[in-house]
Amino acid sequence: MENMLQTSDFVGVTFWIISVSMVASTAFFFTEANSVSKHWQTSVRVAGLVTLIAAVHYYYMRDVWVSSLAATGTGDSPTVYRYIDWLLTVPLQMIEFYLILAAVGAATAGIFWRLLIGTLIMLIGGFMGEAEYINATVGFVIGMAGWIYILYEVFAGEAAQASAASNSAGMKSAFNALKWIVSIGWSIYPIGYFLGYLSGAGADASTLNWVYNLADYINKIAFGVIIWAAAKSDTSKA
Repeated sequence: MENMLQTSDFVGVTFWIISVSMVASTAFFFTEANSVSKHWQTSVRVAGLVTLIAAVHYYYMRDVWVSSLAATGTGDSPTVYRYIDWLLTVPLQMIEFYLILAAVGAATAGIFWRLLIGTLIMLIGGFMGEAEYINATVGFVIGMAGWIYILYEVFAGEAAQASAASNSAGMKSAFNALKWIVSIGWSIYPIGYFLGYLSGAGADASTLNWVYNLADYINKIAFGVIIWAAAKSDTSKA
């Protein structure tokens, strides 16, 4: 019973809430994919795949947190599970930019590869710093460089230019909303990294997981909802 979720373990509660929310979102996106135009269906299904992968990982991350809290009284951050989740889901989210452009014939292979490369730089740098393979500050700088590269691509690079040149109001609406999630919503992650590893107080597992859990809850579900809304809007006008 000592590994059961305790009423005072608010971080553990967030792991469960997010896991169940991701399952519900997955069911919603997979069901709704059949109600939108054919060229939007892949985008909506990928949104469901993102939340499905996150739901599985959050189930295991919750177990890591609860077990370590029972054993140590402080809890450990499930860094490996979290980064496996991100290495699968974040590239899929970046591919969504390519897919919504492809849905209106505005995508190129260059957009796909630049977004993917920026994502991998961001995640690998962050993981190396958090897992202590490299200095935490160096990992933070590398991760930020990857994020800035992504921001350039969606705000001023070829992806942004392709969106601006498109005649699809639904695609433009989705693209604009997603780029603000990637900029404002994703800014929560480096804040968590800073508080956990660079603030001078040492890694605070509770604070780190509060911040990361909040960021995943907002960004993964909202990302999919924006794509679904754009798909529904575009379908209704067809």
